[in-house]
Amino acid sequence: MTASEMPRRSALYMPASNARALEKAKTIAADVLIFDLEDAVAPEAKAQARAAAVAAVKGGGYGAREILIRANGLETPWCAEDLAAVASSGAHGAVLPKVSSAADVKHADAMLDGAPKGLALWAMIETPRGVLNAGEIAAASPRLAGLIVGTADLAKDLHCAHPSDRWPMLTALQMCVLAARAQGRAVLDGVHLDLADVSGFDAACRQGRDLGFDGKTLIHPSQVAGANAAFSPGADELARARKIVAAHAAAAAQGQGVTLLEGRLVEALHVREAKRLLARADLIAARA
Repeated sequence: MTASEMPRRSALYMPASNARALEKAKTIAADVLIFDLEDAVAPEAKAQARAAAVAAVKGGGYGAREILIRANGLETPWCAEDLAAVASSGAHGAVLPKVSSAADVKHADAMLDGAPKGLALWAMIETPRGVLNAGEIAAASPRLAGLIVGTADLAKDLHCAHPSDRWPMLTALQMCVLAARAQGRAVLDGVHLDLADVSGFDAACRQGRDLGFDGKTLIHPSQVAGANAAFSPGADELARARKIVAAHAAAAAQGQGVTLLEGRLVEALHVREAKRLLARADLIAARA
């Protein structure tokens, strides 16, 4: 499994200052765990949270989960120490908040000089400038694994409403997906803040998947199962994908490049997408 193929259906933020949360994370079926040093941690607890996050990663016990650590922003007095700690922690990647330009990515990349080659950098897009510069951000560094949309901060800066259907931010969401896919990066959707609004959360997951996101960032373990289900290929999808692959193979055996399946044209592009879906299902099954 390569880094770009890893399932990232659910990415759960965990406050690194909470030792019980870090321990509980070992039992949560999230694909990605994001140990948070930023929003979830008070200024006076930053150093303790940083040490706890590093100790948790080094201590292990998280299985196949991808472990990321969200640093404080470049403009804060904690960022340099955060990134230095992540670089030697053994985590899979560092998350940089409030990225507004390619220069921000390059600055963080320079601060990670000497870090393991496989250490990934993730850029959070949560400002209007970040959205408008998403294309150059996605192309800024080979170390960049993907983009994470921060919808709460984005709505604040846009002065827009943040309804469950997120219609005021659809253009921004689509721009982030376009930028990520243009550079072959992963892209994760923003959080759903109302834990009581289960139907709204489920709808937001379906919307995120339909828009092309790889998965969704989460604020509570109760959201993991819903995100995993929404971003996993369904049984009907997989059955049709298998039919597409088989129909095209049969046509190719007869020297035909295209064929019909249940009245619909099947070309090579449909086969590639079907195979991608089947491979994703296999990776998810292997993770389970």
